[in-house]
Amino acid sequence: MPRVEDALPPSAVGFTGREEELASLLAALAPAGAGRTAVPVLAVTGLGGVGKTALAVRAAHVAREHGWFPGGALFVDCHGYDETPAGPEQLLEALLRALGVAAAHVPGTLDERAGLYRSVLAERGRTSGPVLVLVDNASHPGQVRPLLPGHTAHRVLVTSRDTMPQLGAHLFRLDVLRPEAARDVLHRALHTAGPGDRRVADDPDASGRLCELCGRLPLALQIAAALLVADPGKPVAELVSELVGSTTLLDHLDDGERGVRAAFDLSYRRLDPQAARLFRLLALAPGSETSDEAITVLSGARAGDEPGAGDEAGAGDGAGDGDGSRLPSESGPEPGAGAVPRRELNVLVRAHLVAPGSVRGCWTLHDLVRAYALDQVSRQESLREEGGRARARLLAHYQRRAEAADWFLQARAGRAPTSGFGGHEDALRWLDRERTGLVSAALWAADPAHARDGLELALRLHGYLNWRRYFDDAVTVFRCAARTADALRDGLSAGKAWNRLGLALRNNRRIEEAVAAHTRACEIHRTRGDRLEEGLSWDMLGIALTEARAYDEALAAHERARELVRACGQPQAEASAWNNLGRTLFLLGRFDESIVALSRARDMFHAVGDRLRETTATNNLGRSFRETGRLEEALAAHTAARAVFEELGTRERLATAWNDSGTALAALGRCGEAVDAHLTAVREYEDLRDRHRQAQADNDLGITLRRAGRHAEARDAHLEALRLFRELADLHGERETLELLGVVERGERLGTAEHR
Repeated sequence: MPRVEDALPPSAVGFTGREEELASLLAALAPAGAGRTAVPVLAVTGLGGVGKTALAVRAAHVAREHGWFPGGALFVDCHGYDETPAGPEQLLEALLRALGVAAAHVPGTLDERAGLYRSVLAERGRTSGPVLVLVDNASHPGQVRPLLPGHTAHRVLVTSRDTMPQLGAHLFRLDVLRPEAARDVLHRALHTAGPGDRRVADDPDASGRLCELCGRLPLALQIAAALLVADPGKPVAELVSELVGSTTLLDHLDDGERGVRAAFDLSYRRLDPQAARLFRLLALAPGSETSDEAITVLSGARAGDEPGAGDEAGAGDGAGDGDGSRLPSESGPEPGAGAVPRRELNVLVRAHLVAPGSVRGCWTLHDLVRAYALDQVSRQESLREEGGRARARLLAHYQRRAEAADWFLQARAGRAPTSGFGGHEDALRWLDRERTGLVSAALWAADPAHARDGLELALRLHGYLNWRRYFDDAVTVFRCAARTADALRDGLSAGKAWNRLGLALRNNRRIEEAVAAHTRACEIHRTRGDRLEEGLSWDMLGIALTEARAYDEALAAHERARELVRACGQPQAEASAWNNLGRTLFLLGRFDESIVALSRARDMFHAVGDRLRETTATNNLGRSFRETGRLEEALAAHTAARAVFEELGTRERLATAWNDSGTALAALGRCGEAVDAHLTAVREYEDLRDRHRQAQADNDLGITLRRAGRHAEARDAHLEALRLFRELADLHGERETLELLGVVERGERLGTAEHR
């Protein structure tokens, strides 16, 4: 029988990546003193494979080296997640034997063993000093409680996948490794096996990708390293390629002795049917985080969310709490109507299969845990059907809520929908919270089983994605929507999706692609014979052509749009065409005609109650007033526009109105105020990450500074604009900025000559 001093397992070779966590754990293990009170029980908790045992064993060895536990260190493995976990009687017998108690003297009952264990530890504490008891892999408080010493000098360090709050332990929640630490784990493992192995260091990009594929989970990283060690000639990039191409990533991460799937199996088998069901449904949830609301709907807790709800339960018989399709008994019962399945969720959190998200009320799964749960779903037809119903429920719910939120977001006229939203800000908060889920669910349109519902959701996200300037998301969503609508041969939805894709591309400064997308939409609606949608498409095409500086073509497109929508009796659409026509006329230098068009647009938007677009037309009108010498009217228009844009929370348009105000103020000779206005616009555009408009505002700021005689500051503003235009590969903007810099330099030279 080993002596107490020799009971710890060896520390892991090449232990790395946990320096901060090790320091925190050692600080808690350090002897009491200087006002510190020792905590008798400490627990390292976390996901299976996250490295709990390795950290605890290393901390125990270091603590022993520091002389903190002269009485020795005990180690016992609870096998808590095996099919037959060790009982407290077995664990106490092992500890008593390690403490030197002969087998013949170990009592038969649990209470007797626990009493003798505490007595022996108390005596050792008096004669030799404190003892550290490392209880590894515990799954239930009942395994640990009998192992707690009675003597206050001793300490217990527990590792578990469950938090076990009943123990009152000081918790250390262990997360996955940071990216740099994960790479170091790979490098150390290969270097230990072969000191000259530089595969990780020589290909940092592939190594970083391998770490992400392993989810930065220490177990998965060690397995990946073992696969590389077993084949010294294999480049890291080759293993990455194999993992990416593998349909069963979990099966690939197996070195013959260790496997990620096996580690997760141990946790999954301990779940009761209801918690296991929620675990699988959470893996099916869209996005990286899932809200309480989405969990409620996925689990079927909200009556009527599934199409056809009640058909199997029986219509009119009072059975309205289910989702209309009872699950197989092994899947567990449906939760009650309207309630978050809190008990099941807490079980998953305590087991570290689910973790709190970035905000309260949201939850997330590690990538490999999600892959494991999805694999469980794929193995049974009944579970696949259950998942399909859950996704259909969530899509239907998201569609209704997104449609109602968009009503508030766009400040539409008429009666507000019954939605549960208190107003614009409340709707925007919901959209922000559910954003990743909404975007990911919209991409379910690529799945034939959810094509129609996913497409409908995608189209309803247009206003929000544009409002919040999530243009990359918008490109992804609407490209998927356009392909889906084409596949469904739904011309109306296809035309809308192509138009929305064109807008997203234009906002991303991919102008040629935007023109192509809007042209596609025009052709689709022309073929359908839908004059209204064709007219709207021509109007959007005209905007893209304006951005491409094809002004004559843009003018023709807007005129075509105006005639088509007017013939359909759509005053709001006609107002939009007038506004965009006025903008193009302005850019062509036809300012008087621009004033006529923009005034018409403003008045028509006012008549239909569209405040946002009425204000946009007003701000555009201010520019034309300025170019025709009506400077006070121009400033009044921009000032009025700023007030409304600020009220409505439209930051991009507010920034535009500030920049236009600066130009009007400069024309009035109020250069100090003008500089402040331009700077406000620059800062706002920078915060919005709208580099194109930021560059334009920087150039306008430079022009005003030059007018004020502040040439050095003007040059700096133009240089910043030049940097941004070059980043955007905007050759036209770059040429214009270089010309403005030339003007500044000539002004500086002239000023120097006059000074002489």
